[in-house]
Amino acid sequence: MKKSGFLTALALTLAIPAGALGQAAFAGEVTAGDTHVIAAPYGGLVEDVSVRVGDVVNIGDPIAVLETTKSYAMTDGTISGVFAREGDSAEGIKERYGALVYIEPINRFTLACSTDKAYNSSENRYIHIGETVYLSCTKDGSHQGRGIVTSLDEEDEQKYTVEVTGGEFYMGETVNVYRDSEYARESLIGRGTVGRTAPVAVNGEGSVLRMHVRAGDLVERGELLFETVTGTLDGLYAPDTQVVSDVRGVVATVDGSNGTAVEKGAKIATIYPEDNLQVKMVISEADLMDVQVGDKVEIEFNWDTQSGKVFDGTVSSISYLNERDEEGVSQGAEYVAYLDFTPDETVRIGMTVVVYVQ
Repeated sequence: MKKSGFLTALALTLAIPAGALGQAAFAGEVTAGDTHVIAAPYGGLVEDVSVRVGDVVNIGDPIAVLETTKSYAMTDGTISGVFAREGDSAEGIKERYGALVYIEPINRFTLACSTDKAYNSSENRYIHIGETVYLSCTKDGSHQGRGIVTSLDEEDEQKYTVEVTGGEFYMGETVNVYRDSEYARESLIGRGTVGRTAPVAVNGEGSVLRMHVRAGDLVERGELLFETVTGTLDGLYAPDTQVVSDVRGVVATVDGSNGTAVEKGAKIATIYPEDNLQVKMVISEADLMDVQVGDKVEIEFNWDTQSGKVFDGTVSSISYLNERDEEGVSQGAEYVAYLDFTPDETVRIGMTVVVYVQ
């Protein structure tokens, strides 16, 4: 507090009420007694910040939303296995079970095929990945359907894989593969054996925050399966993506902005708790002996001198170091005292006051 500010406050003593005569008057300012940190419960990207510096927040008010990594179904099918639970390490589940979630595709059968029995033409031995084919069992042609070529064997150009997209077949059944829906002999491109389509493994990294499916659920391609975040979760507890304030007070700083990455425990915002406001008062060297820790005081706000309203307070501490400004320059023989008091809804940080020491 500079000398000029102190002299201005002292000038206010000329208007001290009759009941305050004989009391020492000092300049003061409302300040925060401490600062409460709102930290990220896990690592991720800050998706949305809900507060600004100076806002008043209550317990439970949103501060920010942290973005998660979302994993989606890669195929239509049935969830056949859910090995991860909320709070689990994704890497640990993958190491133990191979995947967090398995999907049995809606197309249950796959053919392991070869062009070895294809009609003798060069075109029939050149298979195109993604092409639609038509299937008929070799026994009597009673089982028919269609499929799509899903892969080619890089080591053996005669081998390829067909996923059955329509029709019913038996496991182990031998099936002819045609390009022509009329099953013309000249369009025969090979033969395959019916097998089970392998379940699709879905994995993630970090820790599992939310599971959105259970075993037995039917899912469509693109449906959300689970969400993960970076880092570990305390006690395998999965908090919400929305970070909220756990105190009532005034937002002092906002340290996270939209799109920035934060680690677990990183500061997102700081709050000046409402229940720990104090008055900072500057005492000159000449008046230092007139103020003691434990003294009772009356606090009058400069904006409200006409109402006669005062707050009762107590001197809680007095510094033994000389007051200095922000550049570290001494302001003379002045010392800082802090006063405890109970504010009401009209009190805001930074308000100026006159303090009468009894």
